[in-house]
Amino acid sequence: MKKIFVVFLSILLCLTGCGKKSKENVIKDFTAKVNDTTSYTLKGNMEIYADEETFTYSLEVDFMKDAYYKVTMVNQTNNHEQIILRNQDAVYVITPSLNKSFKFQSEWPDNSSQSYLLKAIVTDMNNDSESSVEEVDGDFVVKSNVHYPNNPELKYQKVTIDKDNNIKKTEVYDEKDQLKMKVTFMSIDYKASLKEDDFKLEDYVKEPEKNKEENCTGESCKNTENKCEGTNCTTKKEEKETGSMENILYPLYIPSNTYLEKSDKVSTEVGDRIILTFGGDKNFVLVEEKVFASDEFEVIPVYGDPLIVNDTIGALGANSLSWTKDNISYYLAGNDLTTSELLSIGSSIGYNNQTVSKEK
Repeated sequence: MKKIFVVFLSILLCLTGCGKKSKENVIKDFTAKVNDTTSYTLKGNMEIYADEETFTYSLEVDFMKDAYYKVTMVNQTNNHEQIILRNQDAVYVITPSLNKSFKFQSEWPDNSSQSYLLKAIVTDMNNDSESSVEEVDGDFVVKSNVHYPNNPELKYQKVTIDKDNNIKKTEVYDEKDQLKMKVTFMSIDYKASLKEDDFKLEDYVKEPEKNKEENCTGESCKNTENKCEGTNCTTKKEEKETGSMENILYPLYIPSNTYLEKSDKVSTEVGDRIILTFGGDKNFVLVEEKVFASDEFEVIPVYGDPLIVNDTIGALGANSLSWTKDNISYYLAGNDLTTSELLSIGSSIGYNNQTVSKEK
């Protein structure tokens, strides 16, 4: 009778416990899957929540061992594409439409949490001894602390993993339990055949366009610079862009006891430059000017790290933040500002249906 009871108890334990993973096994198995790959390619969507606005990117990531990364982000609202590239030389943020790139000597992505990079995700899971695992609708949800030194309001993440150790999504929350960022993974190829040549900066360099000649006849030749032979004309197209800044965008967020001291408009070779000077407890300067695609590929050295500023990727320095939105470049600098204040000011410019003020 005793033997029958032992057998029955063993069967019962198996039925109730078999197939259930412990917290350690969930994290261990997913970590092993990520660490076993020498290269991967993933696709997904990323949503960033800022106050009442949501910024959505389509996302593609290529990774190869020895820290090669290529992250392509396309803003789904305006189709603006930017690429974060890390190879053996440096870290770059490339804007193909402008034929420009920031160049960083940076430890990115290892110096911060990254909700769309698998290695960073498992690092956060394993670094938090108090991480937890909950089973929800047949999936495992791993909750762990995150480390965003440039955005300290982000406190923890929830990572959803299915029973086959496939990651489905990551969600990043602030200290008020508000969702600030979500990445949904659509597909991952853990056996991608990538090589060093897939991470070359030269792949994004556009050759200068030469003036093209077009043939025209009769009325279509009027009011153009042309060469004519009889009624046949050759027209040289030259698109003249203007750098006029008729509108100024002011930050919606300004630190307390800080105010606009003056606004200056300076004429440069390429157009207008607006300089806004703020004084008070937190002195800072905001510079705005139009930017155009360069004929020659331009690489701009920057001291700092790549950083997402709502719907674009900018460059964060020790006391400065620079980014481009809607073909306007912004440069924000202030020795009195904390990193959090830099981001708050920068993130408040041109968003939330902001009213545009005209320069007089």
